[in-house]
Amino acid sequence: MDILIQAAQLILSLSILVILHELGHFIPAKLFKTRVEKFYLFFDPWFSLFKFKKGDTEYGVGWLPLGGYVKISGMIDESMDTEQMKEPAQPWEFRSKPAWQRLIIMVGGVVVNVILGVVIYAGVLFTWGDQYIPTENLTYGIYADSMAVEMGLQNGDKILTIDGDVVEKFNDIPLKILLENAKTIEIVRQGETTSVAIPDDTRAKMIRKQTAFIQPALIPVVAQVTKGSNAEKAGLMLEDKIVGINNSETPFFQDVVKTLGVHKGETINLVVTRNGERVDLTAEVSSDGKLGFGIKPQEEQLVLKTEKYGLFESVPAGINKAYEKFESYLKQMKLIADPDTEAYKSLGGFITIGKAFDTEWNWYRFWNFTAFLSIILAIMNILPIPALDGGHVMFLVYEIITGRKPHDKVMEYAQIAGIIILLGLMLLANGNDILRLFQ
Repeated sequence: MDILIQAAQLILSLSILVILHELGHFIPAKLFKTRVEKFYLFFDPWFSLFKFKKGDTEYGVGWLPLGGYVKISGMIDESMDTEQMKEPAQPWEFRSKPAWQRLIIMVGGVVVNVILGVVIYAGVLFTWGDQYIPTENLTYGIYADSMAVEMGLQNGDKILTIDGDVVEKFNDIPLKILLENAKTIEIVRQGETTSVAIPDDTRAKMIRKQTAFIQPALIPVVAQVTKGSNAEKAGLMLEDKIVGINNSETPFFQDVVKTLGVHKGETINLVVTRNGERVDLTAEVSSDGKLGFGIKPQEEQLVLKTEKYGLFESVPAGINKAYEKFESYLKQMKLIADPDTEAYKSLGGFITIGKAFDTEWNWYRFWNFTAFLSIILAIMNILPIPALDGGHVMFLVYEIITGRKPHDKVMEYAQIAGIIILLGLMLLANGNDILRLFQ
């Protein structure tokens, strides 16, 4: 069921983004009286799921959910309809229009994606605000995984600065290290301030790991015991604090989860403190490493901050957030281009994107991620690669500057080269997804 919910969110998100992106081409094309032969959500090789014709345009839904397209008369695009280009140019064709009109038609999709990202972010901020964990509010410090320990961090450390900069939002700390190649972390450990040098290979390890190397440390104080569970049978009670399992100390909830995972299906000695006294319990761990209890949620253990935005405040805040995501993604692309980081191995396709959605239908996360995808789509489409909008823009800018239109054969060969590049990138990204399924 989790996979179906994620898949549904992915398809809905892509449908919104693709339709609006293609409308960004379609509307100016119509305004400039350019014939649009097809308008499709998803691709339709060999057959379509649904189609109808209105005027000169065929509207439809394809069966291959890898994007969508508008087929504009008199334009060399992914359809590679070169026969049409052999005929004399007609007034309604793309190639007959002034270069500035063709430029507007081509950048329309990217412009819509940028505007859409801003609008969604503004709407999210207006509706829900911006809730985050202030770094300074980590009551119990951080919980460090094995990679963080290799860096020199320890459980309970409180992070002050990264390269001398205060990072207000806790979730921005990994991005600061990854995208800005940070060198030092200033921390408070057991009441003393010290600095930890970040090893040079940290970024490559973070990219390979693809999971958070630090988390807010949470204490295992029982707030819920499931009726009929192994926890109830063992005598676990509300407000019990789990301090040990067998011979292992568990000062943090993450320690409890990790230790229970080691003793799946076993009988354990559970040590708790109750009203200031030690109590020993015997418990059976389920085959999936659980007892059947819950702790005080993160929201209660940490002091979260929520910034609220009015209608007029949300617009500039949405612009600012879209710009931050735009800048962040450009830095991530720079990482991919650096062979030392091996970031290209972390590229993901539709499986990776689908997994980024929540396993429950969460509108807050759905719209946030859709806005981010819209910004990504804008960046990817404006890249000067033939077969993308940016490739067409590149040739149009050349034409406007030089006054000479590239030969149709040049455009045709460039389109083929661009399609090959895009197919290669798609194979790499989705191939990585498939490999990760078997690892």
